[in-house]
Amino acid sequence: MMNEKKIGIINRCGPHGTASGRESLDLSLALSAYNESLSLFFIGDGVYQLVKGHSTNQILQKNYQPLFKMLEMYDVENIYVCSESLQQRHLDTKLLLIEVSFLETEDLQIKLAEQDQLLSF
Repeated sequence: MMNEKKIGIINRCGPHGTASGRESLDLSLALSAYNESLSLFFIGDGVYQLVKGHSTNQILQKNYQPLFKMLEMYDVENIYVCSESLQQRHLDTKLLLIEVSFLETEDLQIKLAEQDQLLSF
């Protein structure tokens, strides 16, 4: 039996203005069916994707935020948020809509280095 590759998906873009956030989430849900060694990383403006209460009515984009709740159903448990990114944006951890693990920059770099493959959005 082959060992599963550790796949890390890095989210650096905000939730709106591009399709990156939605594409990343779709890929994460699809990969979770085939790979249990999946990790999601939210860095920089990517942390905004996890902030509760986005309103997309005025920008005419579909709100994909409710799909983040499906990560738990798909057994995606390795979800990491850069603590420094939250602090720089003055965001409280209570504002996030799903359970995550918070990592300082050094620990985040270690986790990223442990991945066999990284995909960045």
